[in-house]
Amino acid sequence: MILQNEKIYKVLNIGLIIPKFRTDCTQIVVWMKMYILNEEHKIAATFLEKPWKKLTYLEVRKLSGKKSKSYIYRTLNHLMNDKVIETEQVGNSLLYGLRLNLLQTQSYLGLLSESIAWESSHIPLNIIEKLADKIKKVTPFFVLIVTGSYAKRKENKKSDLDVVIICDDTVRPQAIMAEIRLESDLSIPRVHPFVFTGKQFLEMLTNKEFNYGKEIARNNIIFFGGSIYFNIINEAIEHGFKG
Repeated sequence: MILQNEKIYKVLNIGLIIPKFRTDCTQIVVWMKMYILNEEHKIAATFLEKPWKKLTYLEVRKLSGKKSKSYIYRTLNHLMNDKVIETEQVGNSLLYGLRLNLLQTQSYLGLLSESIAWESSHIPLNIIEKLADKIKKVTPFFVLIVTGSYAKRKENKKSDLDVVIICDDTVRPQAIMAEIRLESDLSIPRVHPFVFTGKQFLEMLTNKEFNYGKEIARNNIIFFGGSIYFNIINEAIEHGFKG
């Protein structure tokens, strides 16, 4: 699995990222190009909030907070060369959208999302680590997302930490819930966990009515399993999901 991922990262010219506080990484690959964790990541990050949406140059500029026209266009060209985004002409507007159907794009976005998440200063990262360690006793493949008030940065002293875990369809959500229940109840702030299989999460996204799955897609901070998450988002988009 590591070897396969290394090939993906070499295509993107970014090398592996070891997010801050991640203690489960056994290998460190030297950066081939400082690509993600520099100022350019702010351009790429504009697509993370609504990965299903295509953006104009002005929207990218507003969301990124960058003012330099040449800088933004240069970065967008980098992302196009790395096959992360593509353009579409709609009337007089040139739109930029993610090539989310590509595995390397899913991996890139997953790494970027996780790297940003582990820099969060308002979330108790030690709790995230403890929960992840518990989940790994059940399955090594999972998505761990913080949502709710913490994801919206509207938390207060009384707020629970809403955590969503998405596991493989072969894993029983009850098994994960049983493993993390005690840690969740004793944590400060208290953790409010939700566990879904990938199939359950996909079904929520493709359901016509608004539901918790769509709320997760709109407001999230992804700490583990970013590439898996974006793979599910891509499948949902292919089945009509538009946010």
